[in-house]
Amino acid sequence: MTQPLHRLRSALAAADVPALLVNSRANVRWLTGFSGSFGMALVTAEEAVFITDSRYAIQAGEQVVGLPVVSFGAPKTMKDVLAEQLASLGVDQIAFETSNTFAQVRDWERDHAGVAWIPAPNLLAPLRQIKTESEVEKIRAACRLADATLEHLLPRIQPGVAEMDVQIELEFYLRRQGSSVSFEPIVVSGPNSARPHGKATDRRLQSGDFLTIDMGAWVDGYASDITRTFVIGRADDRHREVYGQVLEAQLASIEALKPGTTGVEVDRIAREALDRRDLARHFGHGLGHGLGLEVHDPGSLSPRSQDSILPGQVWTIEPGVYIEGYGGVRIEDDVLVTETGNEILTSFPKDLMELG
Repeated sequence: MTQPLHRLRSALAAADVPALLVNSRANVRWLTGFSGSFGMALVTAEEAVFITDSRYAIQAGEQVVGLPVVSFGAPKTMKDVLAEQLASLGVDQIAFETSNTFAQVRDWERDHAGVAWIPAPNLLAPLRQIKTESEVEKIRAACRLADATLEHLLPRIQPGVAEMDVQIELEFYLRRQGSSVSFEPIVVSGPNSARPHGKATDRRLQSGDFLTIDMGAWVDGYASDITRTFVIGRADDRHREVYGQVLEAQLASIEALKPGTTGVEVDRIAREALDRRDLARHFGHGLGHGLGLEVHDPGSLSPRSQDSILPGQVWTIEPGVYIEGYGGVRIEDDVLVTETGNEILTSFPKDLMELG
């Protein structure tokens, strides 16, 4: 039995859940290793099976670990095979992931009338938060690739270059390394940098701009997520004040990220640091989120977080200040929680850089 399957069965027993249907892509991959777009795992206290269709039969045979694989092709349908497997395993009550749509659940209830379908408690999210050493190594590699991408971009960032050209070069570089972006990069400059999730445009970099680049890479299904903000040309006193306070907030919250604290407390540390310069009012999003098989993996660091900080978690730490009409600064690192503190996995420098 694989470690993920063992941990899930322990969680099912603790929650008194007799069976679970796992079909969200990230949870399927975490549980089985399967990276295709169509598949589900049916797990009970004693047995488990992975179901996919003929398009993925070979891939499932290569990737799925710890579960027998059942594949099907026309004229059979998923409805037919799922009914067979539910009957074979003696399942008359099954939990489903709450990410499923109402329409999907209604179809299951109609197609498998002898089975009671119940929404699952939040079982897999806390399991996925605690990374294995293998998972951490993949995230480390994705972080190294993100660091190398920013290093590659530095000599290409100068006045007159368009935001979109920076983004295109970023994506080409990752493709040349055999990877891809883990989300659509954010490349925003000048007034555009006041948009936390702004999109690259044909605006050309100008002296006096802040330039924020938020990007990540994939390595073997695991993501990185890093943000750095630069000044084009020479930085003035206001640039240094805003940047310096965001950096202070980030360093303080990273220091606070350790076992025994909470997501709310770590978030508060950053806001208190920004408030010393009356900048917290320009910080409207959460401090960070979990990182792993998804860029936004389970967990959050925010005023509404319900997470405790535990060894094995990987978090982004990304305070930001966004001043409409002026610009914005965000600094983000990926941080592993250890038994005694934390380890920063991204290593691109954070001192204020003047480019061009």
